[in-house]
Amino acid sequence: MIGIMDSGVGGLSVWREVRALLPGEDLVYVGDSAFCPYGAKPPEVLRERVGGIVRYLISREAEVIVLACNSATIQAIEWCRETWPEIAFVGMEPGVKPAVAASRSRIIGVLATEASLTGEMFARLVERCGEGCRILTQACPRFVELVEEGRLSGEEAQSAVREYVEPLASEGADVLVLGCTHYPFLKQEVARLYPGMTLIDTGLAVARRVKDVLRLKRSGPGSGQGGTAFLTSGDPDVLKRLLPVLLGRAEDPDLVISGLEPSLFSQEAQQIPS
Repeated sequence: MIGIMDSGVGGLSVWREVRALLPGEDLVYVGDSAFCPYGAKPPEVLRERVGGIVRYLISREAEVIVLACNSATIQAIEWCRETWPEIAFVGMEPGVKPAVAASRSRIIGVLATEASLTGEMFARLVERCGEGCRILTQACPRFVELVEEGRLSGEEAQSAVREYVEPLASEGADVLVLGCTHYPFLKQEVARLYPGMTLIDTGLAVARRVKDVLRLKRSGPGSGQGGTAFLTSGDPDVLKRLLPVLLGRAEDPDLVISGLEPSLFSQEAQQIPS
């Protein structure tokens, strides 16, 4: 089983890439919508939340766990790898490297959460991959709110896109990095308002990394049936409403959509019933 977690529904942009690339794998998606957004939360609090979800996914026999959240990756992935060395963890990072390769103006805009942009991991990424380019950054808190509410178009979405993208476009950026897993759900609106901008989304690269990790871990084919369980710490009815909006399809009756027990986030929690 592959576990995928996010602060809310943004990680579904990664889920759809993993599902497309690995249609036969069983997936469990956990969205911590009751605690969204992660971007401004203290590191120790985030590690506790992430740790509770990881313990749950391990109890479901996850082979690979994807932290489909840039803030969770920054604050918790190294801790997760040290705490559970037997589990393969795959994280997120803004696509600065492919953006540099795609830019003609050598000016790149990076949209991400405040935590991602101010973290040491992002600074190292820019130093390693951003040579020869001017990197402009923009935090986009309204994007997360819009996606969590399923408002992907319309006047409010357009206003938010213009607020965050226009300063970067006016500086000459010709490539825009979508550095949060929520943001690809607004890609259509960004592309419509800024048709000359190349958009970089790392969801497919993460899915390919998951496929490579599984190949290394296994001696033969997996035994999955291609099923998915969607779980949320928020209101399950909200998740049921958002799934067809975000994934562009009617709800699959075989999918399990449920809420999570509060004990999931206790530091003492070791086994969470499935």
